[in-house]
Amino acid sequence: MSQKITKSPQARKYILIENQRLRVAAYCRVSTRHEEQCHSLEAQIAYYTDYIKRNPNWKFVAVYSDIASGIRAANRPGYKQLLKDCAKGKIDLILVKSLSRFGRDALETIRQVRKLKRMNIGIYIETGGLNTLDISDSIIDQLAVLNQAESHFRSENIKFGIRHRMRSGKAMLNHTQFLGYTKGPDGVLQIVPEEAEIVRKIFDLYVQGNGVRKIKRYLEKHGIKTVTGKSEWSTSTIDRMLSNEKYIGEVRMQKTFTADFLTGRREKNIGQLDSYLVENAHEPIIGREIFELVQRMKRNIKSKQMS
Repeated sequence: MSQKITKSPQARKYILIENQRLRVAAYCRVSTRHEEQCHSLEAQIAYYTDYIKRNPNWKFVAVYSDIASGIRAANRPGYKQLLKDCAKGKIDLILVKSLSRFGRDALETIRQVRKLKRMNIGIYIETGGLNTLDISDSIIDQLAVLNQAESHFRSENIKFGIRHRMRSGKAMLNHTQFLGYTKGPDGVLQIVPEEAEIVRKIFDLYVQGNGVRKIKRYLEKHGIKTVTGKSEWSTSTIDRMLSNEKYIGEVRMQKTFTADFLTGRREKNIGQLDSYLVENAHEPIIGREIFELVQRMKRNIKSKQMS
C-alpha cells in the first residue's frame, strides 16, 4: 500500500499561545453554478473541513465559500463574512488553494492581505506552500500581480474557445432561465409545451395591439408565472422576449461582450466584435411572419416616440 503524505502549514510560534490551539478557517470559491463546479466546491468544502479537524493543534472555525466571480467582493457573501470574522478576532489562519481565490484584482488582494497581516492573521497558500506572515510585502505584491495576470490569461483563453465555438456554429445558451425551452440530451434546445403557450400568448397579445404594460397586467391577472416562478412580471423582460430571435429557431451569438476584465463590465456589440447568426438551431415556437410583424410594430412605436 502506497504511503499518503499530507503537508500541514507550519504554525508560527508567536501566533500560538501556550495550551491554545490555532483557530483555522478556509476559503474556497468557484465562478459559476455549472454542475461540475458545484461538485468541485462541495469537494473542496469537505476536504478543508476534514483537513483542519484532523490537525490536533488546530481548532476548526469554518469553511467560507462563494459561487461568484472573483471581481467584486460585494457579490461574495462568504468572503465578506470571512473578513468580518477576522476583524472580530475569531481566526488566526486562513487556508486557500491559491491567492487568486481571494479575487482577480491585484490591488484589492494586496490591500486585504496586508490588512490581515497587520492583525497577525496568516493566509496559507497551498499552491507554493507559503504563509503570508512568513514572506515580505514585496513577495505578496508579486504573487497578487502574477495571479491577476494568470486570471486574465485564463479568461482570454476561455473567450478564445467560446469564439471558436461560435465560428463553428455551436451555440452556448443559458436555458435555465429561458421561457419556452429546456436543454435536450444532445445539448439542443427543446420546447417545453406549457411554457411555449405562454410565449405564443405574449406575441399574440402584442399583435392585437397590447403594449408590454397591458401584457404584464394580463399575465398577472391570469396567474401566469415567470420562468423563475414569480407572480410579478417585468415589462423589460416581456419587451426582450418580443425581440428574442431564439423563438424563431435562430441564435445570434456575441450580442454583448465583456469590455473590462477586472470590473466585468459588459457592452452591447455594435460592431466592435464579430457576431454570428445560427439559423435552424432548434425548433421554433413563433412563426417568422409573426416575429417580423412584431419587430416592425416595435420599430414604428419607437420612431413615433422619437419624432
